[in-house]
Amino acid sequence: MMKVKFCGLKRPCDVLWANRLQPDYVGFVFAGRKRRISDLQARKLRKLLDRKIPAVGVFVNAPTEHIIRLVQKDIIQAVQLHGQEGEADIRRIRQAVICPIIQAFSLNGDEDVARAEKSGADYILLEAAGGGSGERFNWKWLCQIRRPFFLAGGLTAECIEEASRYHPFALDVSSGIETDGFKDKKKMEKFIREARRI
Repeated sequence: MMKVKFCGLKRPCDVLWANRLQPDYVGFVFAGRKRRISDLQARKLRKLLDRKIPAVGVFVNAPTEHIIRLVQKDIIQAVQLHGQEGEADIRRIRQAVICPIIQAFSLNGDEDVARAEKSGADYILLEAAGGGSGERFNWKWLCQIRRPFFLAGGLTAECIEEASRYHPFALDVSSGIETDGFKDKKKMEKFIREARRI
């Protein structure tokens, strides 16, 4: 069964809806502007979040010390790297804490596929260039991926069946469960219902 990650939770009500719907992961974003939250906000949201649901911290070129500190404080239980982080960063995090590491890649050709396949992260996340845009990339490249991956970018409840044909480990959704930039309970419900049906 495909797993589901609700990414970009910012408000207490987002977390309470997630508790009811039980996605496999939620994402707290520590980068960008649109969905970014502070460490303090993340700590408060984590306290509200069901302990069974791991919180994934999403980072773009953040100091590894900051990432490690959030894991050590049990604010996040997994790490998602979205910048130019390399194998040395992954090793540093791994030496300091035990948690799954996800590394994001944009797929536009064979070279991108090769880079993603070689990543030392536990999982890779595949998306359109830039990430967080709600844009879909050409999914034909997914046929070449031979390791567990999170699929992100332009996902909605309506395209889950098509996405499932590429056998992603997990679907990572953010804008597809939003209305006017805020998480939408009905869209969250529909997305998880469709994902669990397949």
